[in-house]
Amino acid sequence: MTLIAIEEHWIMPELTSALKALPRPDESLAFNEMADHRQRLEDLGDGRIAAMDEQGIDVSILALTPPGTHPLPPDQALRLSRAANDTAIEAVAKHPTRLRALSTLPMSAPEHVADELARAAGQGHVGTMVYGRCGERFLDDPVYEDFFTAAAHLRQPVFIHPQIPSDAVRDASYRGFDALTDLGLATFGWGWHLDTATAALRLILSGTFDRNPELQIVLGHWGEMLLFWLDRADSLARIAGLQHPVTHYIRTNFHITASGMLNPALLQHALSVTTIDRLTFSTDYPFQHPTRDEITTFLTHFATDEDRQKFTATNAATLYGLEL
Repeated sequence: MTLIAIEEHWIMPELTSALKALPRPDESLAFNEMADHRQRLEDLGDGRIAAMDEQGIDVSILALTPPGTHPLPPDQALRLSRAANDTAIEAVAKHPTRLRALSTLPMSAPEHVADELARAAGQGHVGTMVYGRCGERFLDDPVYEDFFTAAAHLRQPVFIHPQIPSDAVRDASYRGFDALTDLGLATFGWGWHLDTATAALRLILSGTFDRNPELQIVLGHWGEMLLFWLDRADSLARIAGLQHPVTHYIRTNFHITASGMLNPALLQHALSVTTIDRLTFSTDYPFQHPTRDEITTFLTHFATDEDRQKFTATNAATLYGLEL
């Protein structure tokens, strides 16, 4: 059985330095320093391949860990996005049967985003990863319209990954505890996922998929909470003047991945909302690191061998244009 993991993170030391040098560095960078994360994130060679072998993963799709280049000034974001894309594709070239990559885009320089997407796609990147907002600018801002049009035209799926909420949101909802609890509540414990679900819902409500019906989006963590609230979200479609209910876009334009959360209850809920053809495997490496036995046990929860094969490989290969 082929196993493709579509959300496997890495970092570039030069980018880490640039992010830490900002007047207010992103606090979530601290997660990269925990345990052996930094060593694993920086390794695009033998160590990563060995970790894949240990888990039974045949192909990993590399994606820069948050916050990417989003917080950087435009010129710096463009330079380091290009450097990251070059570095990732060099790693793919060294391990062509084991690695693929999602591009990094200079979202703080909107006028350059579509061009860098096209350049990266020409290099061989199979999709791209962005975050729900860049500074105070949401993904549904009109300045990104050309980006989404290009992504649809180039058949480059857009993975929307969590990032730390804005200061205003953190002040309103996530502060008042000790510093570490504040950060955990705003990130992996809650805020990351709600922030990403909101970004995805805003894209739907802004008519992005009515204008770009071929555009494909990926959400991690079993849909970032959005799959659990579609009964209510559907009521927004009429007042937003959409062509379809919100659920229609989830089933037509969105793909959902596990991000290492190997909980069969989450799988069953996802299958009650969307179809097996929209679900893919990932581990969120190295932040989640399920063992081969844990992965094998989880895969017993699929109803048929065909469904299991779709989840482990076929759906990812179709979405990202990979040869099995």
